[in-house]
Order: sequence, then C-alpha cells, then structure tokens
Amino acid sequence: MTDDDKDAIRGRSRHYAPLGQPIAASRPEPGLYLVATPIGNLGDISLRALETLAGADCIACEDTRVTRKLTERYGIATPLMAYHEHNAAEALPKIIARLAEGQAVALVSDAGTPLISDPGYRLVRAAVEAGHAVTAVPGASAVLAALSLAGLPTDRFFFEGFLPPKQGARQKRIAELAAIPATLVLFESGPRLGASLADLAAGLGPRAASVCRELTKLHEEIRRGDLTALADHYAQDAETRGEIVIVVAPRPEQETTNTDVDELLRNALARVSVKDAVGEVALATGRARRDVYRRALELAKDGAHGQE
Repeated sequence: MTDDDKDAIRGRSRHYAPLGQPIAASRPEPGLYLVATPIGNLGDISLRALETLAGADCIACEDTRVTRKLTERYGIATPLMAYHEHNAAEALPKIIARLAEGQAVALVSDAGTPLISDPGYRLVRAAVEAGHAVTAVPGASAVLAALSLAGLPTDRFFFEGFLPPKQGARQKRIAELAAIPATLVLFESGPRLGASLADLAAGLGPRAASVCRELTKLHEEIRRGDLTALADHYAQDAETRGEIVIVVAPRPEQETTNTDVDELLRNALARVSVKDAVGEVALATGRARRDVYRRALELAKDGAHGQE
C-alpha cells in the first residue's frame, strides 16, 4: 500500500446514516472484525455493525456489488475489497499486511454471518496465527432464523450446508446423516430442491421438516410437513426461487434391539469400511463402540463364510 493510499484512509470521512442523518463513527482498534450483515431485509443490521463498517479502514467482502448496496443504503464510504474462495491466495496476504500496518479490517459475507458456509475461516486462522485481534460483531444468520421458525427441536442441531449436487453422492451423504441424533439444517438451491427432498424422504423416512425460503424478504415462505409431503409438493410446480434452508427433525428415539443393530451394520458395511460402519452405528444406537465392533466382525466373518 502506498503512502497516498494510507493518507486517503486516514483522511476519509467516517460516518453512517441509519435514519438518514449522518453519525460520526469512531475508528475501531486494529484487528479483524467479523461483521454479520442482513440475509435479505437491509433493516436487519445492528448499530454496532454499522459503526464498525463505517469506522473500519477496509471492508473485505465476497462480492463488492452486493456489499455496496448495503454501504450505500447507510451512507458508508469505507473502501471495499474482494475476498472469496477464488481469489483467496492473492487477497489473504494483502489483508494480513493491512492488519500488520495497524488497520481495522471488517470481513462480511454476501448475507448473514461470515464463516457460515464461506471460506472466511482461512483468513481468521491466518490472522490469529499472526497475532492479530479477531472480534465478532454478531447479527443475522439464516441457520438460526430457520431453526427458530421450523417448530422442531433446537437443543441440538447439525449444520450440513449444501448436499452434494449429484444424486449418488447425495444419497450416500444422507445415509450418513441419518445416524446423527440432532435436528439437521441444510442449504439448498431452487433447481435442486425437489430432488433433494425426495432423496431425504427416501433416506430418512417421513420425518417432520420445514422448508424456509426467502427468509426476511417480501416473499418469505415457511412450509412445514413431513419429508414425503414436502417432496411431493416441490415435485409439482411450486415456487422454488430464492435462498432456501431445509430443517429436518432428528431421528425418532427408540430402543434398538440386536436385530436392529445387525440390520444397521449390514447396511453400513455395504457402503463403508468396518471402522466407519462401527462409528456410524454406535452413534445411531448409543451402543458401546467395542460391542458394535465385535458384532461387526462377526457379521463380516459370516458374510465371508457365506461366499465360500
């Protein structure tokens, strides 16, 4: 960075205008600030987030065009720079260099909380390793918004992100998710929604679920039902445009018999190694890992004898 660039940063106006009237923003202490931004409704941003964005020396964002809509809405003149998975090798060292110069850098995603389904963790790890302060400025999150609206258990949940786009890989991953004793939260795109729901219904059974589309936006839709019914609905001509979160209830809690364990093991052994099958079934049933391992070896031995 040139001396002229540094002078421009020091001399620029640091203001934000939440209600149309400019408010002076103080410059944050040097470091990296993880700032949550709205997931749709631009009104869903905190005063602290606005002041941080206005006071920072630079805002690192996935898409400068998207973030500029937010900064222009609130009269923020902080310079923007792109940081995303495709330019990280080049952009990350530049951000670390800014931090080394004593700058305050704000990191945002296109929507929601940074590091949730984006590559920001690499920057956080590099900043921490270099000894720079990292601060969270929390706010909107599509994951938490969907969880709160779904009407399903929230004491334990597992965030999967996007399922694989190809059906074979997707079905395999769903089979692995079936054993997790927690509410599942997934992202999905509109074109794949119907196919993914059909695979979820086939792999998980008729669990209760919720499809949350366009959260916080004008055409927000929350559709609840079991996976089979939801798959049938979106297999028709239903609206699927926009950002989508799927929330699926945890597997039903029930006592597992030895027959159940054997059946789960046989299914798992047909897909994965003995070690992975044991871990999967132990997690799904709550049985001791050593007991499941012993039974897996017996089943594998019986299977080998049956082929002789």
